[in-house]
Amino acid sequence: MSTNTLSKEAETRLIDFFNHIIDPEDMAKILRQVNCILALGVMRQHETLQIGLTNFEDNYYWVNELAEILNPYLSED
Repeated sequence: MSTNTLSKEAETRLIDFFNHIIDPEDMAKILRQVNCILALGVMRQHETLQIGLTNFEDNYYWVNELAEILNPYLSED
């Protein structure tokens, strides 16, 4: 896994986004919902297709990771 650092401008824009536009918990909820809907759509459309399955699984994982960073919902007791 590679580590990339955000530019100061990107960092500032993200902070502004979450401080003024949307609550991180709401964004995490939206990300989880959209991820689930997209996953269901892909599975229904390509039930037997294996093409791109690894890429899809990776993308699903990373969207969930982003949601967890915004709101650690899955790690709560």
